[in-house]
Amino acid sequence: ETYPLILSLNVIISYSKIISHPYFSVSYLPELHSLTYIYTAFSKPVALPGLHEFTAMGLLDNRMIDYYDSEHQKKVPKQPWMEEHLEKEYWDKGTQSRKSKEQWFKVNIDILMKRMRQNDTDTHILQWMHGCVGETQPDGSLKFVNGMDMYNYDGKDFLSFDDDKQVWVAPITAALETKRKWDDVQVLKEYTKGYLEKECMEWMSKFRDYGKEQLENATKPTVHMFTRKAKTESNIILTCLATGFYPKDIIMNIRRNGRVLNKDDGLQTSGVLPNDDDTFQQKLHVEILKSDVSTYTCEVNHPASHWDVEEKWGKIPFRCTSRPDFVFKCLITVMLMIFMTFKGLHYGLVNFKGCTGLQNPPVSCDKDFFFQICYLKNVFPEANFKNNNNKSLD
Repeated sequence: ETYPLILSLNVIISYSKIISHPYFSVSYLPELHSLTYIYTAFSKPVALPGLHEFTAMGLLDNRMIDYYDSEHQKKVPKQPWMEEHLEKEYWDKGTQSRKSKEQWFKVNIDILMKRMRQNDTDTHILQWMHGCVGETQPDGSLKFVNGMDMYNYDGKDFLSFDDDKQVWVAPITAALETKRKWDDVQVLKEYTKGYLEKECMEWMSKFRDYGKEQLENATKPTVHMFTRKAKTESNIILTCLATGFYPKDIIMNIRRNGRVLNKDDGLQTSGVLPNDDDTFQQKLHVEILKSDVSTYTCEVNHPASHWDVEEKWGKIPFRCTSRPDFVFKCLITVMLMIFMTFKGLHYGLVNFKGCTGLQNPPVSCDKDFFFQICYLKNVFPEANFKNNNNKSLD
């Protein structure tokens, strides 16, 4: 069946859409910091490892600081300094707020499905993302740069708040009814603007103070060059991987005989992607001939850790000829390769026995705010969820 794969791809595409939003493209600028919260709800339980019917997470400078999901139903810290500085009462209240939001999402995702006349046998996804970006000032304070409050449905933009104009933006017809209702509620717009520009910034400053030492410690990347098979028999794909670095700003190049390759040469990049330990990775790859004897090097510069390295691809392609000396050299080389392969496999199997996979995703947590006016923000006019009016915990 293709259903699990399709669902997984929808989640990946949706998440990629979130992190590729201009709001998230801030880390290339010096001294910019962000606090973001992402809520994701499925229309029904998902029978896939690591995917829950409802999740909520908080990210400080792209590092997860707290988390909640519908299975564990507990808001918990992801970073040790969050647990150290915030009292148990904070997490208990946060748990109750997350439970209220979970119910709120159930009500409103059902409303959306009915509004769009969708079959309840299919799985649909509703997401809410909000947060702020600030710039460090000479005195160490943070100055507001921009904010984001937006909703996605099935990986597509549904509704977002224009902080400058103080209006809600509806890119699709199905969201117009909600836009009209929210635009008519002045207190909602004022609250949203105030949260993004003030309250969010205040919490970001506090969280950064709590984790200042760890957040400011840059982690340098490890660099690897390797090849894999290409679809064309005569070609291979040469890859340069930099991984384990933090923060995410990095400069990478592949050179052929000293010349930097670009997209016209077929160079492709994965972009900067998150690892599961709060660090990042990026890959560059290019398809070349197996017989190519050019010198290939990978350059990696990670400014934050002052790490500048050049990795040279060590494999030199060769072709056997009918000359006896070449044949002999080829046989020796092949035998050595076979020996090293079996040695590597033995080492890998021995070590594999002692390894364990990540059976469950880490449990961390999410920021609460803004449901004190939830009775106004019935994401959809049909909703009547007046009991969900918890005050902001953050």
